[in-house]
Amino acid sequence: MLADGDNAPDFALPGDAGETITLSKLKGQSVVVYFYPKDDTSGCTAEAKEFSGLLEQFKSAGATVIGIAPDSAESKRKFKAKHELTVQLAADADHAVATAYGVWVEKSMYGKKYMGVERATFLIDRRGKLARIWRKVKVPGHAQAVLDAIAALG
Repeated sequence: MLADGDNAPDFALPGDAGETITLSKLKGQSVVVYFYPKDDTSGCTAEAKEFSGLLEQFKSAGATVIGIAPDSAESKRKFKAKHELTVQLAADADHAVATAYGVWVEKSMYGKKYMGVERATFLIDRRGKLARIWRKVKVPGHAQAVLDAIAALG
């Protein structure tokens, strides 16, 4: 299980704009990586809208925001366009990055067990270390809490 102070696992994932999003290329700035279960579902849409609504403030604080879920890059493009999202979205189709971050977990719904993404956010500092981790995130107000944590980093 990852903890504050650990090196953030590097990744290179297809992004919603056809680019490859590589964490190690963002060294020198703060990075917010938030994992969400599925494109275009109510909670995931609300979370993406909250981060998008604060994106300029994240940029002003020197931070990049990346949302990661198992859906395809094409799904991310549609999700982003439909809801006019401004955050970068990355496709983790094989769950390798979610597994590396410890958020690909067994879940249960209506008595059925299945594997899925546990909503979590990782704040990575300029050196590539985990500065703060939020697990089992509740969406309302979360993006603002992450922004506040970046301000506290200095």
